[in-house]
Amino acid sequence: MAWVVAQEVSASSTMAVPHGPIGVGQARRRMRGELRASGAPDAVVDDAVLILSELLSNAYRHARPLPPDDSVRAGWRCAADGEVTIAVTDGGGPTRPMPSTPSVTARGGRGLSIITSLAVTWGVREDAELDAVTVWAVVTDTGSGGDEKPGKNAAGLDGTAGLDGIAGLDGCEGLDACEGLGGLDGSSV
Repeated sequence: MAWVVAQEVSASSTMAVPHGPIGVGQARRRMRGELRASGAPDAVVDDAVLILSELLSNAYRHARPLPPDDSVRAGWRCAADGEVTIAVTDGGGPTRPMPSTPSVTARGGRGLSIITSLAVTWGVREDAELDAVTVWAVVTDTGSGGDEKPGKNAAGLDGTAGLDGIAGLDGCEGLDACEGLGGLDGSSV
């Protein structure tokens, strides 16, 4: 008789998001539902949804959409340990994503600072061949008893640590080559 050991499998999802404000809400709702269904802790879900919203808003405001469907790509992976990696790929813009220090009266400019405070780490990966930029972040549970999240820095701004396992966002090689991943193949949800 063979024993089968149940093992938690990480869940990942990707989607083409319309380049505009309507896409942000669609992606937030889908992510929240999928992360809750996967059993991610509420605090992680809330942080991940806020980060996704900030990344998509930045892509909408500061970057070009991806051809051929004028969308951006959003992806997330929830590991068995509850760690969530979020990534948004767009067509790049005139500047590289960097945190800023806006004035008290500024209407914007706080998104990457919010991400820095919520994520364990985050970074930017550019793919000159595809003319695409991916901004990613990793969120973990704060732990019991109010333990602080480790890291909270933008180490690896040029790295890809944390993108491993989000099928379709590893390297962004040929965004059309990501069939079956719920959206990177050009379909939108």
